[in-house]
Amino acid sequence: MLTLGIDTSNYATSLAVVCTDAKEVVCDSKRFLPVKEGERGLRQSDAVFHHTVALPEMLSELNERVPLSEIGAVGFSVKPRPVEGSYMPCFLVGKACAESIALARGTKPVATTHQQGHVAAALYAAKEPALWERETIVFHISGGTTEMLLCRGYEILRVLGGSQDLYAGQAVDRVGVRLGFPFPAGVYVSQLAQKWKESVRPKVSVKGMNCSLSGLENQCEAMLKEGAPAERVAHYCLSYIAQTILKMIEHARCEYPGRPVVCAGGVMSSDLIREYVCAKQRDVYFVPGKFSSDNAIGVALIAANEVGDWNEQSQFRS
Repeated sequence: MLTLGIDTSNYATSLAVVCTDAKEVVCDSKRFLPVKEGERGLRQSDAVFHHTVALPEMLSELNERVPLSEIGAVGFSVKPRPVEGSYMPCFLVGKACAESIALARGTKPVATTHQQGHVAAALYAAKEPALWERETIVFHISGGTTEMLLCRGYEILRVLGGSQDLYAGQAVDRVGVRLGFPFPAGVYVSQLAQKWKESVRPKVSVKGMNCSLSGLENQCEAMLKEGAPAERVAHYCLSYIAQTILKMIEHARCEYPGRPVVCAGGVMSSDLIREYVCAKQRDVYFVPGKFSSDNAIGVALIAANEVGDWNEQSQFRS
């Protein structure tokens, strides 16, 4: 059976198809929402418009690769996080599309959340089946979330900590736009940061499993005003986040020893962050950027699991 996943986040329109029998991703596609030069995000009304335009075109392209007539189940992200009050209008576009396809196919649509999709995609890409059965510490760090989660599979048991002000992805994007890059700027900041070869010593703010990231933007702004090279500012920005993550992992493992750490979200696709953290902590899983950034792969995996077509030994069972 083939399962379609749809995710309409505040950053990208994403589709993915999973084959339940082979337990593999058949295809996936993503289109970033356009942001005007110099701006640092989109209004929800604009995001809804762009998703509405993109989805029919992307489904038509997908249909040439995998006929929609072969889809047996449809999953979609209905809101950002699995908590009361979590809501963004942009997810209604994916919901309407998924429910329409499910109705036409005579199957039940499966609703999940954007955050759980991130978790499921990261667990899949880690290629460790045991992670789906045990408790893990999952970092979800992106443009709209900076949280440390205790999970079992894609089920989020509790929020352990996170940023008390600015999200990590927000900070990276703001610094990136200040450096002249288009929004979202993460990939450009990451590439530029690799060009700086000298060490930096960021002053981070971490208390237990919580952090503050507003100081990061202020420190980078001060560096630019003092004439610091753009490469150094980019390197400092990502090093600040890497050291923050490392300290939070250390505190989490004191409270929850023996749990592996899985890193999800677009910010976690940075090679600099991965190399810094993995040099000092073992049993930490970073996954390729395709599975870290916003995507519908995890949504499709969750839908496949929820419709109950996996066998008892399936690596995707939570």
